[in-house]
Amino acid sequence: MSACDPITLAERLIDCESVTPATGSVFDCLQGMLAPLGFEINRFVAGEAPDGPVENMFAIRRGPAGSRHFAFAGHLDVVPPGEGWTSGPFKAERRGGLLYGRGAVDMKGSIAAMVAAAAEVPTEAGTLSFIITGDEEGPARYGTVPLIELIREMKADPDLCLVGEPTSVHRLGDMVKIGRRGSVNMWIACKGAQGHVAYPHLADNPIPRLIALLADLDSLELDEGTEWFQPSNLEITDLEVGNKATNVIPAEARARISIRFNDRHTGAGLVAMVEDIARRHKGEVRAVISGESFITLPGDYSTLIAEAVKAETGLDPELSTSGGTSDARFLRAVCPVVEFGLCNATMHKKDEAVALEDLSVLQRIYRRITISALRA
Repeated sequence: MSACDPITLAERLIDCESVTPATGSVFDCLQGMLAPLGFEINRFVAGEAPDGPVENMFAIRRGPAGSRHFAFAGHLDVVPPGEGWTSGPFKAERRGGLLYGRGAVDMKGSIAAMVAAAAEVPTEAGTLSFIITGDEEGPARYGTVPLIELIREMKADPDLCLVGEPTSVHRLGDMVKIGRRGSVNMWIACKGAQGHVAYPHLADNPIPRLIALLADLDSLELDEGTEWFQPSNLEITDLEVGNKATNVIPAEARARISIRFNDRHTGAGLVAMVEDIARRHKGEVRAVISGESFITLPGDYSTLIAEAVKAETGLDPELSTSGGTSDARFLRAVCPVVEFGLCNATMHKKDEAVALEDLSVLQRIYRRITISALRA
């Protein structure tokens, strides 16, 4: 079996425990795969606790002067495994045609297929790179953003980028992501004055104001969707008072909302809208915009990906913007970016697993995409 067999490479990566924020051994492992293929390895650690430290890697193998540059992007960090696994989450195991382990799907399996594909692309075909972070599943403060800063300092911007997120739904190759909705989280507080429930005129209960505020937000219809995006949605994700006494009117009531939005909105515009509604109820808002919506409109890039998928699977992939956010929201500022990877049915679940055959097929698809992208 080839030293760059994607199944073997995936096993090696899975065996490295790398819960967010990831550092150390898993990056040593990937470096050990890429360096023998002629990649220049650039590693650095960014950030401090609680969101760091985070390790990142930019590996580049330069082709002839003036050649095109194609980048693979992804993450080596994984979510915590939880309890109840049939086998060890950080000890890869093959059973019944599947490879089990945390990260098998999201997304160490895809990175293994990327490496195996790169091994079959000659240097003279063009420049190849890997943009790899240890902070995608977490706050993403110290991952792809500082990686982009390094890439620009090195004047190594790629022409095209493929993120290996698990985009397939029912079968490998049935869906490609050409964009994502934006995401913003907001924390809302209504303050009052604490007092005895028997003397309400001496207190100011903030709970009715917060309930009214949330009712106004919940009644909003942000839009009806766009050509490439589903409707934006606002969800109330937490409601808290923390009052353990039965005879006390609390001094504060808090809530949290999350909005996933399409290209009819911006994060700042939605924050301003919520702030305006909150002011009417004497509420205060704190917001964190995780990313803006974006789309890589169908064209030559999505076509070459679809052709590669069809050549290996016989499927015509659906072009979609569904699902959550990914680091593509940052990379789209550098170059056109599309996401394609394994089936996502078991990601973040116990007994996460990928079909062994899918890893081999994905390697072949990635190889076709790479060669076509470097020729484009």
